[in-house]
Amino acid sequence: MLLHIVARGRIGRGPEAELVERYVKRVAWPTRITELPDTGGKMPERAPGTRLVMLDETGENLPSRVIAERLGHWRDDGVREVRFLIGAADGFDDAQRAEADLLISFGRATWPHLMARAMLAEQLWRATSILANHPYHREG
Repeated sequence: MLLHIVARGRIGRGPEAELVERYVKRVAWPTRITELPDTGGKMPERAPGTRLVMLDETGENLPSRVIAERLGHWRDDGVREVRFLIGAADGFDDAQRAEADLLISFGRATWPHLMARAMLAEQLWRATSILANHPYHREG
């Protein structure tokens, strides 16, 4: 199953980019990152059955194990792509949110988009590690 991050804005070559790259390299599942300009740009073609996950302030604040379980269910159900959307500075409107299969939030604080991308990359590494019974994730 492809984990596809589609993010508004360019990350460049700063420390945030290095952090994203570090975590994405660890993910054993196929992973892709597509960057779009802050406005405009063409969203990659969406294959039927693709699940949409939006990072949104109105989303659920899910524990890592629950994110892993959701990915595991989708994988086991034959989903070929889970697309994670990180919006521009103004986020998503109600119509866009209605298209999502899942809205998630990384807490009540507002995070810079570059940090949100790094946090998402780490959560994808953590979720796939949980599903592989790797000892990286510790609850307690």
